[in-house]
Amino acid sequence: MLFTVNWLINIFPNVKGNVEGNKEIKSYFTDSRLKSEDALFIPLIGERLDGHEFIEQAVENGAIASFWDKSKEVPVGLPDEFLLIFVEDTTKALQHLASCYRDDVNPIVVGVTGSNGKTTTKDIIASIGKEKFRTHYTDGNFNNEFGLPFTILSMKRDTELLVLEMGMSSFGEIELLSRIAKPDYAIITNIGESHIEYLGSREGIAKAKLEIMSGLQKHGKLIIDGDEPLLSHVHDYHNVVKVGFHEHNDFIISDIELKKTKTSFTGSDGVQYTVSLLGAHNAKNASFGIVLGELVGIKKEEIQHALKSLKLTGMRFEMLTGINGVSIINDAYNASPTSMMAAIEVVKQLEGIPTKILVLGDIYELGEQSKSMHKAVAEVIDDTIAHLYTVGEDSKVISDIVRNEYPQLVVKHFEQKEEVLDELKKHLNNETLILFKASRGMKLESIIDKLK
Repeated sequence: MLFTVNWLINIFPNVKGNVEGNKEIKSYFTDSRLKSEDALFIPLIGERLDGHEFIEQAVENGAIASFWDKSKEVPVGLPDEFLLIFVEDTTKALQHLASCYRDDVNPIVVGVTGSNGKTTTKDIIASIGKEKFRTHYTDGNFNNEFGLPFTILSMKRDTELLVLEMGMSSFGEIELLSRIAKPDYAIITNIGESHIEYLGSREGIAKAKLEIMSGLQKHGKLIIDGDEPLLSHVHDYHNVVKVGFHEHNDFIISDIELKKTKTSFTGSDGVQYTVSLLGAHNAKNASFGIVLGELVGIKKEEIQHALKSLKLTGMRFEMLTGINGVSIINDAYNASPTSMMAAIEVVKQLEGIPTKILVLGDIYELGEQSKSMHKAVAEVIDDTIAHLYTVGEDSKVISDIVRNEYPQLVVKHFEQKEEVLDELKKHLNNETLILFKASRGMKLESIIDKLK
C-alpha cells in the first residue's frame, strides 16, 4: 500500500467521487497502457501527449483515482466510485504528493548532486546503507523533476534510508528537487563543466549545485568536495564536511594504489579502504560514502564490506572482458572534460597492460568553450597510450593536438563512430585495454556491444 484515500484527500481536498475513505491505493502510474491494481493515475502533460486524454484507458487498467487539471472538462461516463482529485497542475501535484509521502515514511534522506560521479556516489552510498538500513535509491537516471518524485513514491513504507540522485541543466532545478526531498544529508561530488552552455561558467555551475541546501533539514549536513576552490566559501559553515586529498579537509584521502579492478587508499581515520572501482576520483566518491556511513552509524567493517562488493549502474567505468580476452572500460554513459581527463589518468596509471587504447567521442553542452575544453583533454594524453581514436566533430581537436605532440602514437579521427570498429578489431587480445568515453548522445556502447 502507498496510502489510503483519506490520506490523499487530506492533502488534496478538492475531489469528486464516492470512493470509500479507507480504500487503499496500492500504486501509481502515468502510462495509461500499463495494468495496475487499485492505482492512482497521474495524467502528465507533455509536448506531444496529454495524459488526461487517456483517463478511460487508465480506469480499465486499474486506476481507482486520478489527479485532474481543474481547467479541463471532466469526461462523462467515469464510474461514480472513481475519485477525481482536482489540482492546478498535475506535475506540481505529483511533486507535492511525493514530498508528503517522503514526510509520512520519514526515512533518512540523502541527496546527491555533482557534475561528475553523482550516480557512482549514489550507488556507493546505497551499498553502504544496505549494511544497516532498509534502503531505497534512485534507479538508473531518474533524477529530474519527474524521476525524483517517482523514486520517492516507489519506496516501500518500511524504508529507513532513501538515497536520491539530483540532476540538473539550469538554475532552479536542484532547488526544486531539494525542496521536494528535504534531505538530511546533501552531497556535492564536484564542480565540472557539464551544462556550462546553459549555466555560463563553472561559477554558475557551483551556484546551481549549492541549491541542494535549499531543502536541507535544519539538523542536516552538507558533504562536499573540499578540494574544489569554487566551494571554498562554504568551508566554514558549521554543518559542512569537507572530503578530499588536501590537508585542510575533514576527511583526507592518501596513499592511493590502483590495481586492475580496484583502488586502495587510506583515510584520515587511519583505516585502509579498498573499493572495487578504478581511479583516484573513485577513491573520493567512496570517501563521500564513508563519511555518510559514519554519520548514520554504520560500522567501519560494514563500510569496507560494502565498498568491496559494489553493484553499480551500468556504463560507469564498467570493466568488461571482450573478444579474445581484451579488456574494455565502458565509461560511455556520459562525459565532461573533467570526467574524461580523470578516466584517461586512470588508464595511464594502470600497470601490466602493454597496449592502451583510447576511444574518445564528443563532449556536448560546452557551448563556445567546446574547442578549448576538448583541447584540455588532449593535454593529459601522453605516450603511455599506444592508440588514440576520436569520433564525432569537436573531438578532432584532441586527435590533432596529440598527433602533433606525439607523432609516434597511432592517432586517427573518424566522423562516424562505426568507422572505428575495423581499427579496434586489430587489437582484440588479452594484452590490450580499450577505454570508451563520450557524451551520452554519442552512444558508444553500440561499438562496445560488437566487441564483447
